[in-house]
Amino acid sequence: MARIIREVMSSDVEVINPNDTLRDAAEKMRSLNVGPLPVCDGQRILGMITDRDIVVRAIALGRDPNTTQVADAMSSGIEYCFDDDDVDSVLRNMKVKQIRRMIVVDRNKKLVGIVALGDLSGEVSEQKVGETLEGISEPSSPI
Repeated sequence: MARIIREVMSSDVEVINPNDTLRDAAEKMRSLNVGPLPVCDGQRILGMITDRDIVVRAIALGRDPNTTQVADAMSSGIEYCFDDDDVDSVLRNMKVKQIRRMIVVDRNKKLVGIVALGDLSGEVSEQKVGETLEGISEPSSPI
């Protein structure tokens, strides 16, 4: 069993530029069949945009996806882990922060991958994954 994140993460991560439009992001998500995309300006991670961000932070507010930039709807200050972090500590952080995916960086904070709860499910006990999912699924307060 893998004990560190680099052994289970997905290293082939597509990113999007903060100046791209929400339509560009949505099209990339559709073609890749993914919900989140890291937002990067070169090697620097600025945030994350999800399909939900596009709907809740833009479309629901009447913003035009053809002209609204990714930077206007993305989440900044994202949670990340290091590629040499142990699986158990990442699971704990996912539970506490209520997130299903986490950006993975090296010790120079360069993007090297992404890890999802599903990636970890075969690496720890079903009980730990279940507890993490339960914590992630706790209802949050309405906006």
